[in-house]
Amino acid sequence: MIDKILLEQIVSNFREAIRVVTINKVRTFLTALGIIFGVAAVITMLSIGNGAEKEILAQLELVGVNNIVVTPIPDEEDENVSEDDEGAKETTRFSKGLDLLDVASIANNIPTIKAISPEIILETYVINKGRQNSVKLIGVTNSFFETSNIHIGKGINFSEEHSVNASSVCIIGEKVEKKLFPGESAIGKQIKVKDVWLQVIGIIEEKLISEKAQENLGIRDLNQDIYIPVKTFLVRYKDRKIISDEPLDFSGGGMIIIGGANNGPKKRIPRGNYHQLDKLTVQVNNSNELKSTAEVLSKLLKRKHNDVLDFEITIPIQLLKQQQKTKQIFNIVLSVIAGISLLIGGIGIMNIMLASVLERTKEIGIMRAIGATKQDVILQFLSESVLISLGGGIIGIILGIVASYGLELATGIETILSLNSIILSFFVATFIGLAFGVLPAKSAVNKNPIEAIRRE
Repeated sequence: MIDKILLEQIVSNFREAIRVVTINKVRTFLTALGIIFGVAAVITMLSIGNGAEKEILAQLELVGVNNIVVTPIPDEEDENVSEDDEGAKETTRFSKGLDLLDVASIANNIPTIKAISPEIILETYVINKGRQNSVKLIGVTNSFFETSNIHIGKGINFSEEHSVNASSVCIIGEKVEKKLFPGESAIGKQIKVKDVWLQVIGIIEEKLISEKAQENLGIRDLNQDIYIPVKTFLVRYKDRKIISDEPLDFSGGGMIIIGGANNGPKKRIPRGNYHQLDKLTVQVNNSNELKSTAEVLSKLLKRKHNDVLDFEITIPIQLLKQQQKTKQIFNIVLSVIAGISLLIGGIGIMNIMLASVLERTKEIGIMRAIGATKQDVILQFLSESVLISLGGGIIGIILGIVASYGLELATGIETILSLNSIILSFFVATFIGLAFGVLPAKSAVNKNPIEAIRRE
């Protein structure tokens, strides 16, 4: 019975609050602006944060959580050095480059390694049924699919026989299959990649890779590549470690020293890309071993390369953590802005309600005269405060949803709206109405209508 009476009282107070609020529509709207923009900022901030979290998780899946990437540095810059230059000795050092011997040495000497995946990359073309398409031909081992988190959707993986015998087989991306074999399966078909016929034995599952991820992390669109065993690549296509008996072409990166010991400065022509491998991915057992393994890896490679630093070691997960930290800072800044806006909105509501109390002193006196209790007066003013705040919150939620979708369309930043963010915004608006309506409500209760009438 008591609950029913209280409910009727609350409903009655809200009806009266609606009447009072709608009398001054413009003033009410201006009062609620702070809440509107604050709630909209909260909705937008949380949708951006959800999108960023999804993107980072997707990128983690692409690069691998426990991966270390070794990238060779080609010798491309000309240098003029003299005999007296202290760096002259450094330029005369010879490095064999990143090769399969390094892969074996790493696998045998670093116990924290779970898998190691060499890659050789060749930009070339594929021909099928008279159609020519540009592709990347990638020489890999089976470890590549493990370290890159790639699954074979159709067909089979490379067998040991394929790898040992340098067989003319390939695994292609799903986009390659759609281009070359529209409407039919590529399994068992022959394709001509450059001058070599390859049999398709497998199709990888399609992986969605955004352009942003490709740019930030140096990831290729794996769906558009053709994969062959690394030995097949070295035997049937190109091996940079094999010295050709063709005439030397220094424009491609040979090395020649011009000038004798006493004939002035030496001119050095760069060797170009002398590395057998184009990329090396090392996967460790545990994330906490990444840094220590990278340090050991660097020392091992530097020793094997005659102290020439012709490689670069990166840990993709650290790059992603840095991105995540930057986005967290961005979210904190947005949160502060949203909080300030909500605070200003709450203060605005409190000020307007205090002004309303002064305007309605006689009304308060009449309410008390016909039997209204202090609780009735407090509930009445709290209802008006909450109504203004809730109205601003609802408009802010709608504005936040529109802003989230508009931001995604305008900038390409992925935003994900969640029901939790909308519910949170609703409760925040309600709390602000209650919190900043308490002081005006108490002020209304403490007003003495008789003294106000006498002053008039």
